[in-house]
Amino acid sequence: MPTQLDIKRRIRSVKNTQQITRAMKFVAAARLRRAQEKAFSARPYTRALTRVVRSAAMRVPETAHPLLQRRPEQRILLLAVSGERGLAGAFNSNVIRRTFEFLREKSGDKVQLMTLGRKVRDAMRKQERWSVVGEYVDVTTRVEAARAAEIARKVTGLYEAGDIDAAYIIFNEFKSVLAQILTVEKLLPIEPQDVAANGGDMGASGVDYLYEDPPAELFSRLFPRYVEAQIFRALAESAASEHAARMTAMESATHNAGELIDKLTLYMNKVRQAAITKEIIEVVSGAASAG
Repeated sequence: MPTQLDIKRRIRSVKNTQQITRAMKFVAAARLRRAQEKAFSARPYTRALTRVVRSAAMRVPETAHPLLQRRPEQRILLLAVSGERGLAGAFNSNVIRRTFEFLREKSGDKVQLMTLGRKVRDAMRKQERWSVVGEYVDVTTRVEAARAAEIARKVTGLYEAGDIDAAYIIFNEFKSVLAQILTVEKLLPIEPQDVAANGGDMGASGVDYLYEDPPAELFSRLFPRYVEAQIFRALAESAASEHAARMTAMESATHNAGELIDKLTLYMNKVRQAAITKEIIEVVSGAASAG
């Protein structure tokens, strides 16, 4: 049976852990505000660009640009976006599990993997079945357009060279602090119906545009920019989702620590009361024996 000293030490340890989880909750909440603003600010630009790309893709043949060309999906590239650190509940495990499910679904095809985030990179390093063509870390810690452009250039380069026939991306889309939706989107090839689905109601307006630049020059800048914007949005959404998941997990951990402290305190009081009762009985018994 543990002594009062043992219980006090455990209560002190739990209180120290509670202070850490509470501090991590506040840090995650502060980072969430900035990440949420970046994710929300990226959505209107991505939707507007999606609308323009849809309009262009519907009016030109596949031969107008390599990113429009459709081929049988025999070689697939998957971009998996995870967090950089743990202590975020099931955030990273959900991404990793969905990545494995996607890879198993495409087991008959040649699938290549590109990891965006430290956690999914570490998980994929333990696997030798699938080829990893790119590893990027610290891309969601501070989401930058330059990193998204670098990743987009590699993805579009693989597609234009014919090394892959399609590209997909898995990431957590931020909905609220308590809800993050695991999303699988198709990046390449650029298909009007897929772009319309991503663009929502704005993409269904059917607006035609007048283009001043020659089509070849315009498409060479427009379509790669679309892929870049989609990757940047996925990174921003994943960053906001990670901070929200960590804040929720740390809040739950802080609450559980408080409940454990209450239970240990109650148990310690019972042990102390039992010890006092035992001492009283011994004193009374000793007095009765002496009398």
